[in-house]
Amino acid sequence: MSDGFHIGAGVELHVPNFDEVRTFYQKLGFEFLWSRAPEGKKGYLVASLGSNVLCFWGGNESIYSQSYFGQFEPTTPRGYGVEIVIMVEDLDLYHSKAAGTGRMVDAVRDRPWGVRDFRVADPFGYYLRFTEPLDIRDRRYSVE
Repeated sequence: MSDGFHIGAGVELHVPNFDEVRTFYQKLGFEFLWSRAPEGKKGYLVASLGSNVLCFWGGNESIYSQSYFGQFEPTTPRGYGVEIVIMVEDLDLYHSKAAGTGRMVDAVRDRPWGVRDFRVADPFGYYLRFTEPLDIRDRRYSVE
């Protein structure tokens, strides 16, 4: 285990429309690093917020025929059962940005594990938890 930050494994979200991704995540302050226009199964979009990186695949109807997810109805929320944790220094600033999206799940709250956070849902049903920075490997963040 390294103490340094490395961008490697990450989250890839399967979405049918990159325009909605850009509109929603830009309001939250994400920067779009690069993209490949949707063409069959080759669409890709990479966004960052500080050291947080999110990848989006598809951008068109091809997501509905992906080998695993293709078994679900197209109306199934893509993010059901998924929580994406995004760590930010100024939680209140991001809460005000998220409030402007109209997709708030809850308010900023103190949590039993010692940090504050809030939740928001994106246009595709992905559940985003914005939290103050922490090192999840540190046991002091566990709830006894």
